Amino acid sequence: MEQTLQALGGILLKAIPTVCLVLLLYFYFKVMLFGPLEKVLKRRDELTEGARKVAAESLAAAERKAQEYEAKLRDARAEVYREQEETRRRWLEDQALQIAKARQSAEALVRAAKEQIAAEAAAARGSLADTSAALADEIAAAVLVRRAG
Repeated sequence: MEQTLQALGGILLKAIPTVCLVLLLYFYFKVMLFGPLEKVLKRRDELTEGARKVAAESLAAAERKAQEYEAKLRDARAEVYREQEETRRRWLEDQALQIAKARQSAEALVRAAKEQIAAEAAAARGSLADTSAALADEIAAAVLVRRAG
């Protein structure tokens, strides 16, 4: 057993330079390779996260602009509808005014025609009365002439 321990001690004594070399390589790689690599990966993550934030902000800005555009479009449509309604209302008022004028004109024409017809009827009655009196005299004269004759 003592020989085994001595052999083990010898192996360990020979392994010390190897362990020192491995530790030295570990720290060298840590400083020269893994440190810069870690910095590059951290920088890449920061840039990626920054790009994501910029993209999210751009998306939010685009969404806001789209909402503003929709609001302006709704306002423009409402304005057009309001103008159309105003034009339609004015057109209806104008049409109602023209109809009222036409109705008044037609009523005046009807009144004038009624007055003319009434005047013609009165003249015809007067003419008829004169003609009927003259005709009655002629008939009476003719009847008397026949009786006398």
